[in-house]
Amino acid sequence: MKTLRSIVAGLALLVVSNVVKADEPKAVKLTKNHAVETYVSSMTLGKSAGLSDVLDQSAKFSILRGNKVMSFDRTQMLEFAKQNKDIQQACSTSTSVVESNDDVSVVKVDMKYENFTRTNYVTVANTGDGWKITNVYSVFK
Repeated sequence: MKTLRSIVAGLALLVVSNVVKADEPKAVKLTKNHAVETYVSSMTLGKSAGLSDVLDQSAKFSILRGNKVMSFDRTQMLEFAKQNKDIQQACSTSTSVVESNDDVSVVKVDMKYENFTRTNYVTVANTGDGWKITNVYSVFK
């Protein structure tokens, strides 16, 4: 009888530990670094997996081309990523944090091509659903 109780207690402990260790919430996965890395991977390597998770519903994308600013929304950006799936850019990429605190972070992403550099200023905010990209402003030099 004592052995049966020990076995039942062991099984109960095993079940409880597996339930507690179940998939971590999505918000835990959505860190600043994860959001930026997912964006960079999408833009440079065509790896769009997880991009929709790190883009806020109200995300705005702006590109300065000469004297004209072109703006896009989240849906247009996801469509662009889908069209460019698995297309690797011929550039080297570097990132640096411009400003960061507990609520928002601005990360500079330089994509250096042979004849020009595309600089993206990626704003990542700590939303109720984890860190998400809220704004990307791109300039060409």
